[in-house]
Amino acid sequence: MQRVLTALAFVLLALPGVARAQSDQQLLVDRSTLTMQDLIGDNDPMGAQGMLRKARAVMICPRVFKAGFFFGGEGGSCVLAARDAGGSWSYPAFFAIGSGSFGLQIGIQDAQFVMMILTEKGLGAVMDNQFKIGGDASIAVATLGAGVQGDTTAGFGADIVAFTMARGLYGGISLQGSVMAPRTEWNQAYYGQAMGARQIVVQMQASNPGADPLRQVLTRYGAEATPTVAAATPPPTATAPGTPPAPAAGQPTPLTPPRGPGVVQQQALPPPKS
Repeated sequence: MQRVLTALAFVLLALPGVARAQSDQQLLVDRSTLTMQDLIGDNDPMGAQGMLRKARAVMICPRVFKAGFFFGGEGGSCVLAARDAGGSWSYPAFFAIGSGSFGLQIGIQDAQFVMMILTEKGLGAVMDNQFKIGGDASIAVATLGAGVQGDTTAGFGADIVAFTMARGLYGGISLQGSVMAPRTEWNQAYYGQAMGARQIVVQMQASNPGADPLRQVLTRYGAEATPTVAAATPPPTATAPGTPPAPAAGQPTPLTPPRGPGVVQQQALPPPKS
């Protein structure tokens, strides 16, 4: 009996940690959903929707905290989702972002990053064990901030286009040197089994209904615009010379020909009464 009680106690002690881990990942997924809505929104000030429509995958970092006094650093968590050839978005895989720097700097900044991954090469690089932005010369990364349109030449030919939205005071913000690494323990906590990023976003072997709102937002904003086709107007029907034009739609059809020069109207009269 004592052993049963001891085992039950260990289970009860473990439950809060599991629930807390689950809520941490779900909070990140929910914040990522809001970040996409904020980035594109109604006006889409940076032209992000056009990039999302072309994207093979998207990395969303809803809150990256950066602070420094001579020594500076940044850190945060991100989610990665990709879509297949049919346009269906995967469930998210979890990543961490961090970097360090040294120099004359002081301030605090809270930033949001959204990285539109446009090529298979860019997606493969991000899913490596560690991806350093700017550290791989073969991967072109264009960073666009507020007020810069996403369809400018800055994004032409890039494998990844990153959109940044920052709040706070800091002597400049840059993604250069930031390292992104998978968080396999978060994947396991969220999906209930150990899974790599490739299994989640490429092979699409994982699912959690808590991420369905994020997938719906990506589907809504990332769908190709349907072109509007104007209704074809039938060509006018050819008529013989001298034939009066057909009446307009909705107009009564005349029962007698119009009067005009040289036109005699005839009318049959009833026979005289005897």
